[in-house]
Order: sequence, then C-alpha cells, then structure tokens
Amino acid sequence: MPPPSTPAAGGSGSGPVSACSAVTIASAVRAGAVRAVDVIADALDRIERADPAVSAFAEVWDERARAWARDVDARIDAGERPPLAGVPIGVKGRRGLRTAAPLLAAGCVPVGATSVPGPGTPWQTWGEGRYGPTVNPWRPDRTPGGSSAGSAAAVGAGLVPLATGNDGAGSVRIPAAWCGVVGLKATNGRFPTRDSTGLMAPGVLTRRVADAVAYWAVVSGDAPSRPYGPPVPAALWSPDLGFASPDPEVVAVAHAAAVRLHEAGVVRLLLDAGDVFRLDDPAPAWLALRGSGAGPSPEAARRLRAGNDRRLAALFRRTHLLLTPTAPTPPHGHQGPGERYSTALTWAFNLSGHPAISIPAGFGPDGCPVGLQLVAAHGQETALLAVAEAAEATLGPWTPATCVRI
Repeated sequence: MPPPSTPAAGGSGSGPVSACSAVTIASAVRAGAVRAVDVIADALDRIERADPAVSAFAEVWDERARAWARDVDARIDAGERPPLAGVPIGVKGRRGLRTAAPLLAAGCVPVGATSVPGPGTPWQTWGEGRYGPTVNPWRPDRTPGGSSAGSAAAVGAGLVPLATGNDGAGSVRIPAAWCGVVGLKATNGRFPTRDSTGLMAPGVLTRRVADAVAYWAVVSGDAPSRPYGPPVPAALWSPDLGFASPDPEVVAVAHAAAVRLHEAGVVRLLLDAGDVFRLDDPAPAWLALRGSGAGPSPEAARRLRAGNDRRLAALFRRTHLLLTPTAPTPPHGHQGPGERYSTALTWAFNLSGHPAISIPAGFGPDGCPVGLQLVAAHGQETALLAVAEAAEATLGPWTPATCVRI
C-alpha cells in the first residue's frame, strides 16, 4: 500500500549504496563492487543532512566508523567474506555497542548510538537525540515510539538499513509499527541478558525482512531458510487478545493485511467463529514482576501469568501463528500517550517469552504506519521470519520516509 504523500529518502544528492538494503550492501562489498569506506562515508553524509530534522542519533561515531570500515575492506582484501560486510548500523543507546560484537564480527559498521527516552517522564514512547526529541519520520508532530526510538526512526528515515534494539514490553515492535519498519523480538531467555526479570529480549529493526533474516543468521547461527511445517501455516487473528481496546482504525488496517495474506496463500486464517482467543490482561503481572508497586500480590501475578502461559501453549498446539495489530493506537504526539498503554498488545509475549515480529501493514487515516504483529511458538524465529518475508512480498516493501528530502 503506497504511503500518503510522504517524501522519500534517496532524493537529490543521496548516494546509491547506503540507501540500499543490508543484504544488497553486503553483497556489493563482498564482491568488491564498492568499498566499505565509501558506503560508510555516504551513510555519514546522509545522517549529517537528515538527522537535524529526525534527531534519531544520540551520538555519531564518524572517525570510529571510518576506521571500522577500513578494517572491513582489509578483511575483504585478505579474502574474507563477512556476511554483513560494510553494512552501516545504528546501535540502541550509548551502551549498545557492548552487545553488538557479533554484528561487528560479521562486518557491520556502527555509525552511532541511537536515541532512547530521556529522564523526567514515566512514559517510554519517545527518544532524546542530539537535536532534541526524536520525531516520527512519517509525521514530525508524532513520536516514533520507544524505547528503541532512534533505531526505528533511523531505519524508517533511510539513514541506516539496520539498527539494534531490545524489547521488554514492546520496545522494538511498537516503534517498528509506528515508523513503518520491521521489528523482531527474540524468544526470551534465548540469549544472556542483564535483566533479572527475564522480560527483556534482544531485537532488531530493519528496512526489509531479508535484513532481519541476515541479522538472525549472524546472532543465532540458525540457517536462514528453514521451512515452517506445512506449506501454508495456520494462523489465528485476534484484534484485541480478549482484553485490549484498540482503535477501530488500527484494527481495520491490520486485519485487512491479515486477510490479504490469507487470500495470497501466505497463511491460512482460522475463520471459524469459535476461534476466539482470550488472554487475561498481562499488565498486573508485568508491573508486579518489574517491582513497580502497582501490581497485585506476587501470588496473584504468578497465577495470571501461568493461566496465560497455558492458553498460549494450547494455542500453539493447534496453530502456527497468532496475528494481532502491533500497537492499539496510532503514534501519539510529543506531549505523551495519555492514559492508554501502547504496550497492550505486545507485553503479553514478554511475559510468555514467545518470539514476535511487527511488519508494516498499511497506513491509518492520520497518515501514520500501522503494524501487524506475528507471534510464533518458542524458538521459532527462523520460521517466523520466513513467513514475514513471504508476507512482505504480498503486502509490498515500503520506501523509507523522512521529514526532509535527502
């Protein structure tokens, strides 16, 4: 579905390489068709011109990035073929580089730290970059979502094809939905984390699903093309998980995308009226686990979580995917979200640990992107990505958006 009159990145003066997908860039660098130093120089130039309007980066590592790119070129000259050679990436937050070692080993070149929420507010659906609050690249008066705010905005604005994130309640999937990009959350517990609650899982934001596939192959070692059981996986649609109150306009866009996937044979929607899936609202259990003091007793929270886990286990014994809108509302303004949790449809899967991905579904009446969330059984990231890639082929890739023509 084409975007409503938003200027595309890659206009006059932009280079032809850094605006490409991560997979395309890496292929060109490995083949010697372009040098990593030239890709990174072009990416840094794009950031210099566009980031004052987007404020996606908290820091830009100009000299370090150029040095890393020279190292990649030296590896290519020595006969190495890193899978993500020369790909410019953003890393979430100033401390994000410490978790990016597998990506550097694969040839990625970090160009900067992307913005995260600043102090002084209880809500985490925004970012604080070098030039002030991070804006949504489709509508500057709206937030990009968070807490992986800058990563989503940088990818959505076409500044980098890939950026890291982490997701404790929806912090990858919500900004992915609101910025019109792909956002993957891994199975909780699959990788080491400093989060003692177990709610946080690593993730990635990309322009194309193929780039998320390449990322996953690097960080997990999984083969990039594992079939997902039957040729057409079964999927159950839920507009609200039985407890949320999503905006009808958001539900309509996400549901239309799900129906298109069914009609194209990407998934087989279970259309029986009896297939109504319900969870208990996970908010009390999530808040209790976080120790916010706002939740129920630990025992009540444990019972709530266990009940949802049983329902999800039963669901994935009879179907392969659960489809929902990613966020219950469009992106809100910079003044804050009000009383509504943007995490209503995402944080259940941080508690349950299931892998999930948000892919672009279309646009709401406000001109902002809407995401479709796909949830799979534990450990099924590779299969989930295979379905998402087929879905992208049906729904169509989007042109990166930005507030300024670059």
